[in-house]
Amino acid sequence: MATLVCFHAHPDDESIATGGTMALAAAAGHRVVLVLGTRGELGEPVEGVLADGEELWQRRVVEAQEAGRILGAERVEFLGYRDSGMIGEPTNDDPTCFWQADVDEAAERLAAILRDVDADVLTIYDSHGGYGHPDHIQVHRVGLRAAELVGLDAVYQSTMNRDAMRRQLENVEQFEVDLADAAEGVADGLAERRDRLDSDEFGSPESLITHAVDVSSVLDVKKQAMVAHASQIGPDSFFLAMPAEAFALAFGTEWFIGPGASRAEGEPFATSILG
Repeated sequence: MATLVCFHAHPDDESIATGGTMALAAAAGHRVVLVLGTRGELGEPVEGVLADGEELWQRRVVEAQEAGRILGAERVEFLGYRDSGMIGEPTNDDPTCFWQADVDEAAERLAAILRDVDADVLTIYDSHGGYGHPDHIQVHRVGLRAAELVGLDAVYQSTMNRDAMRRQLENVEQFEVDLADAAEGVADGLAERRDRLDSDEFGSPESLITHAVDVSSVLDVKKQAMVAHASQIGPDSFFLAMPAEAFALAFGTEWFIGPGASRAEGEPFATSILG
């Protein structure tokens, strides 16, 4: 049995990015631990979800614990930093936010958890945090340093396959016909991804990706974990409103860049980060 630690920035990131990998690991008898850098204080709550007087972070902590349970996580831990907000916002300057955290100090907080659970594998984000969010970039930096502190080599960078997404969107007319009756959030989500595909800070080129984990067998579990984050992912959101076939296409594979690894052109992806 191995211990998989998935390190993420905010509650709900885990379900979207590595939820399938976590569920597969738990189903196979491995120990799964979720660590979150922040409590997601600056998310935008879905209207009508919060109770009177309830703070968003309070709801998101509960949601993270429930999503962790669904995905089979044995523990859900928070490093104790505040959400930094999107890049360039004044909240990036908050001295208590994750973006402003001393990397060595934050890494030692994570390292203490890695030591306590005797971690075998750690997941973080790629160097630009998937899409440039400061807290995601900090997960990359802090995660690498924490792994160095505990002597952990098996560090996998969760990313999005930019080339696969481009291929999925090539036949735009057919894709849009399939989604014609879906919620407005689906169209908005597709448009946003289409616009971002030309950015070097959105996902990674396929040539850099070494692992493709097929999570189709636990896709229903992954979706349930997303639903648990009701303050952020409403029923009309891009994630939940798309048809099942489109959801499977978008979220049925989780992509990683392996530690010090490379993949020759035409070589198949590795299919598991747990050996």
